[in-house]
Parts: sequence; structure tokens; C-alpha cells
Amino acid sequence: MKLFFRKYGEKNPALIIVHGLYGMSDNWVTIAKALSKEFEVFVIDQRNHGNSPHSNEHNYNLLQEDLYEFMQEQEIEKAVLLGHSMGGKTAMDFAKYHQEMISALIVVDISPKRYKEKQLEKSKAKHSQILKAMQSIDIQNIEKREDIRSQIISELKEERVADFILKNLKRIDGKFQWKLNVDTIINKLDDIIADIYFTEEILGFPVLFVRGEKSNYILDEDIKYIEQKFPVAEITTIQNAGHWIHAEQPTEFIKILREFFGV
Repeated sequence: MKLFFRKYGEKNPALIIVHGLYGMSDNWVTIAKALSKEFEVFVIDQRNHGNSPHSNEHNYNLLQEDLYEFMQEQEIEKAVLLGHSMGGKTAMDFAKYHQEMISALIVVDISPKRYKEKQLEKSKAKHSQILKAMQSIDIQNIEKREDIRSQIISELKEERVADFILKNLKRIDGKFQWKLNVDTIINKLDDIIADIYFTEEILGFPVLFVRGEKSNYILDEDIKYIEQKFPVAEITTIQNAGHWIHAEQPTEFIKILREFFGV
């Protein structure tokens, strides 16, 4: 699948940023520009997101294959991978098959682990609520973005989440549409929330896990497993940040990345 991407900087080495669920390359422009002096930064839209093609399928095997195809098309032999949430799972799954193509791995606020059934049910319920709220609104017959926002807030009761979701709006011929392939994401939600589990240690390149202090995506109890499967991993916590670390604490996040890169 030919993915949409944005590129910043001209220098090697390559850095590829992979967004999370509901996200897109546009969400990472600030981070990409900040690192473009030291890296040639590629920010991709994963399938069914942003400006990339839609598909009826969505799972991590396909997402990591899309990433491999992208690197082949751009003639990138080796890259730093930075993945947030779903994008972090994509990057970790890619590491299972293509370790030789990774020079460093940064996983942002997601954990590789076996999820308990209750955790999966809770996560699925949360995302189902968001997706069904998006699906339920007849956006093509609404003229004002603010009216869509009001309906989303009414459904979700969270303004910050609503505003993040609304970044997926686009207009075609004067009519609103979702950039996100909502139907496929709902149908494949079990595959998206599924764990990324490792049978072998991942070695051979530096690894950094970054978590938000206010987020529950990487718990203290997950650290032992991370250290077992990524023996060289550094794990750091950004204070006063939730799940969307790059948006909530961009300055501190960039600082931590620079320290990790040694630049």
C-alpha cells in the first residue's frame, strides 16, 4: 500500500514517525520539524488514517508490511523508528521481522504485553464509544464544524478527546467527511487492541520507552516484561503528560529524544 507521508530535513540518518489510532502525520509536524536538523524525518499516515488509502483490513502484520514497503520505496536501508500507541505496536511488530533495518526504536506510551481479558474489554468499550459517536453523526448534512464538535462532546463528555477526533474532518465538494476509515476500524478493533507479544529478546539497537505520568498505557507492572524482551531499553516518564505526550508536553518530549540521540 502506498502511504501518504510528510518529509522534513535532508540529512541522514532517517527517522520515521508512526502515529497512533485516530492520528495522522499532521499531528507530529512540531516534533518532526524540531528534529529535522539532525535527521531526514518521514512522518507517515498509516492505512485507514489521514491521507493514506482505505482498506477493509487492519492488523499489525499488514501495518508492519506497509512500513517495510514504504522504506523500500524511499530506499531507506535503516532508520530510527518512533511509534506512538498503535504506531508503537506497528514499530515493535516491525522489529520482530526486520531488526537489521532499525538503528534505534522509540516506543511512546504503549506496552508490549499480554493483556488481561478485563483490560481488553475496557479498552474495546472505550474505543467503541468514540468510533460509534463518529459513525452516528450525519456529518455530510452538517454545515458547521462547531455543530459536529458539539455532538461529539455530547456523546463523549470529553472536550480534549473530541477536539483530537475532529482533526479527522475534511471537506470534499463542501461536504464534511472523516479521514479515518471508521467502518473498518470498528470492524477490526479486536486486532488493533490486541497485544504485541515477543517470544525472543530484541537486541542490536538502542531502545527507548516513553510514558506519560498520567497515562495508564505503560504500568509499573509492565516494566519487568519490557526489560526482559528489550534488555537494552531505557524507560522514562514525562511528568504532567497523559497518553498524547507529544501534544501535551512537546518541549520535554523533544528534550528527552535529543538526550537519547545524543544531539
